[in-house]
Amino acid sequence: MSAAHSLLIVDDCPEDREVYREYLSRDPHNTYEFCEAALAEVALELFLEKQFDVVLLDFYMPDMTGLEFLGQLQKHQRRDQSPIIMLTGQGNEELAVQAMKHGVQDYLGKQHLQPEMLQRTVRSVIQQSHLHTALHKTREQQRLTATTALRIRQSLDLEQVLDTTVAEVQQLLECDYVAVYQCVYDELQQDFDIKAELGTRCTKMRSNLAKISANIAGGDTGYDWHYASEHLELIAPIVINSPPSSSQSSIHSSKGHTWGYLVVHHCSQVSSQETAWQSEEQNLLNELAVQLAIAIQQSELLSQTQIALKKAQELNHFKSQILATVSHEYRSPLSVILGASSTLERHGKRLDSSQQVRFISMIQDKARHMTRLVDNMLLMHQCELDQARFEPAPMNILQFVADLVEEHRETTTEHELIFQTTGKTTNFWGDQGVLRLIIDNLLSNAIKFSPDGGRIEIHLIG
Repeated sequence: MSAAHSLLIVDDCPEDREVYREYLSRDPHNTYEFCEAALAEVALELFLEKQFDVVLLDFYMPDMTGLEFLGQLQKHQRRDQSPIIMLTGQGNEELAVQAMKHGVQDYLGKQHLQPEMLQRTVRSVIQQSHLHTALHKTREQQRLTATTALRIRQSLDLEQVLDTTVAEVQQLLECDYVAVYQCVYDELQQDFDIKAELGTRCTKMRSNLAKISANIAGGDTGYDWHYASEHLELIAPIVINSPPSSSQSSIHSSKGHTWGYLVVHHCSQVSSQETAWQSEEQNLLNELAVQLAIAIQQSELLSQTQIALKKAQELNHFKSQILATVSHEYRSPLSVILGASSTLERHGKRLDSSQQVRFISMIQDKARHMTRLVDNMLLMHQCELDQARFEPAPMNILQFVADLVEEHRETTTEHELIFQTTGKTTNFWGDQGVLRLIIDNLLSNAIKFSPDGGRIEIHLIG
């Protein structure tokens, strides 16, 4: 059985009040709780203190008329709080029009009043009032949602977005605590990281949140807001539509993944009746969670774009360094190659075979050196793009390092390079390209930053 509707009867005639009570008590559809007032001043006090589902107002009262009563309500800005049905013993259409203009929902004449007429009129006015209230709430919720969503999405900085969210939600829902939890996944379980919070945190919140998350992980994608009547909290999942990484939990679907939760809580020690959440508030929180998800996604996209831009800038800088290095490193071997080839071209006939072999060997060595420079640059470029592959193979590490030291020894006259080995160097596996890049870089830096005439020692320890 539905709860009784509250009804205020304002009439100075006890017999008329009794008739209204009798007629409405027979209503097969509604039940009523009656409150009565014989004076308009008394009714005005009751009207301002309590919200009634409907008011029956006699037009002619000893202390003021019905229109004067409506004027008093208008002064207190409470005219729309409870719907009013005007009753009068005189059928006056002009009076009815004036009453309707002052905010009366309906007008009835006492002389022809019948039970069914009164019942039907009261039911209709209550229904219209409830529809009007629901419509007003819907419009207000839409307005608040739009305003809050706009404030949430005004920034692309994630920290600022989350701080704005908790502040706006706490003000909107008038709750003690608001938090944004982000899901943290590992191989064993799901945990939560508090990204933003405002208010006093309740000790029971974390366990309640874990239980709800476990239900969602088990396939229960809904949330029963009636749960909040006991625990005084509401939780809305923040679902991001971008695809999850392969390391994230199976709770994610192909259409989106749960980034985290928007949580509001009443932590005050008051009765649950005073703090119980309504379904409209859960719907509002769900809508704000959607807007927050959009803001988070926009922030993440901006962050990814900034990272990509920074990487592109670093890559351009790296390319500039490659050009500078190539132009510098190629100058010396190219000079040797050009000089040796020019000598062979001009004086080849006058050179003996050993001299010709020496010049050809110089050209070949410098050409191989330039080839290695190119290979090193390509390998460094692949490393910058995270595309380098490690391909180890058996190699003679002793001979490999000795050859590299000898190459650098030939290119420097200001430094003494000493190569020493200790321990076993056989059965070695490595990637010659990567090792060449590393050792070349070490030797080049040692030569570059050591004082002229310095001694550079290279130790190979097995």
